[in-house]
Amino acid sequence: MFLLKPCPKLPMLCLTLVLVVTAALSGGPEARGQAAAPAPPPTPVLVTEVRTADVPLFSEYPAQTYARDTVEVRGRVSGYVEQWLFKPGQEVRAGDVLYVLDARPYEAALTQAKGNLAQGEAELEFAQKQVAVLQAEAGLAVAQANMLRAQQDVERLAPLVKQDAAPKQDLETAQAVLDAAKANVRAGQANLDQARLSTRTQIASTQGKVEALRGAVRANELNLEYATIKAPIAGLIGDTLVPVGGLVNATAPQPLTTIVPVDPMWVRFKVTESEYLTFKKRGNLTQSSLTLILADGTQFPSRGRVENTVNEVDSKTGTLELQARFPNPRRFLLPGQFGRVRIETDVRKGALLIPQRAVQQLQNMQTVLRVGSGNKVETAVVTIRERAGDNVIVDTGLKAGDRVIVEGQLKVRPGMAVAPSAYQAAVSVPGPASGPAQGRAASPTPKK
Repeated sequence: MFLLKPCPKLPMLCLTLVLVVTAALSGGPEARGQAAAPAPPPTPVLVTEVRTADVPLFSEYPAQTYARDTVEVRGRVSGYVEQWLFKPGQEVRAGDVLYVLDARPYEAALTQAKGNLAQGEAELEFAQKQVAVLQAEAGLAVAQANMLRAQQDVERLAPLVKQDAAPKQDLETAQAVLDAAKANVRAGQANLDQARLSTRTQIASTQGKVEALRGAVRANELNLEYATIKAPIAGLIGDTLVPVGGLVNATAPQPLTTIVPVDPMWVRFKVTESEYLTFKKRGNLTQSSLTLILADGTQFPSRGRVENTVNEVDSKTGTLELQARFPNPRRFLLPGQFGRVRIETDVRKGALLIPQRAVQQLQNMQTVLRVGSGNKVETAVVTIRERAGDNVIVDTGLKAGDRVIVEGQLKVRPGMAVAPSAYQAAVSVPGPASGPAQGRAASPTPKK
């Protein structure tokens, strides 16, 4: 407050000065000489247009690789290891030599078996010649010749005795000789029959002995072959459990090493009972190609297929194990690795897609900023479903053709005017599902 004193000489001048000071202290912009600021230009933002597309949906399941036909390498014969011819982790082919055992005992046993076989074959050859039969046949022939001669003597003397041209005693003697000759023939025939029977028995017995000796030779040959331990299948070989100089026992419970085939590689994962029933109803369980996501988040290049399912649902977990096969020509996968299997479960027709980065979370609501008429910013509350790579599927809140802000949301607010320009999305690989749905979506197919 100012105290005005009377000014007797200049009353009008003083009054004018007071009015000017009072007007200046009143604070009006006109009094201060300040002009109004100009309106700011529209804020630049990047926008994209909401489009519809057919989006295949996927589900992911924890998975683990395993080798279906793992083989334990064991010794078939016992012996000391003389050579160890592989390195742990090396890829081997079927038939590659892995170990060489001390083969001298088996070489000696094979030599002995071959000698026994040669002796048995000689005995068989002798039996087959039937020497005893030939001797019996010769004896029978002599007896038959003697009988014939005695018969002739009796026939010659009988008419002479009747004519008293020869003594009766000579006839009786000739008859006795004939009887003896007949007895010798019968004895010779019996001897021949016995010789034949004995020879057949001897031949059969010797043949059996020879076959047994041949089997012994073959068994010793196999033992000698088994002294060189070879890879039964192709695959990656593990570390040796018996070093050079160690004893290989054919009955040992511990294997020498293991070989795992890695191409193809098998992957096991579990689905719920309801998911399995859904797959079966749609008939896409074995037809769908699978994608394997590795532990570092990268995608395995080869696709797989479900080949087998176990024969029952686990009553404790309510899940069923599925087994898929993945080609692994580069041997990149190893048994025991963990990852995720992605399988197509459905296709969402005419889905509305927007970039994930356009969505803002406001407490329990999800919103986007939309550019309306006059390029004014509007807020739209949306409902989000599955993801499709870097995009999301919008269930409600938007329609095809709407323009949503992708970059620059923090610089604007509803009601502001903006300068929109087109957003160029980068090509992306489908990512994990988010939102209320359990599946995930792959790259969409835009609708024309």
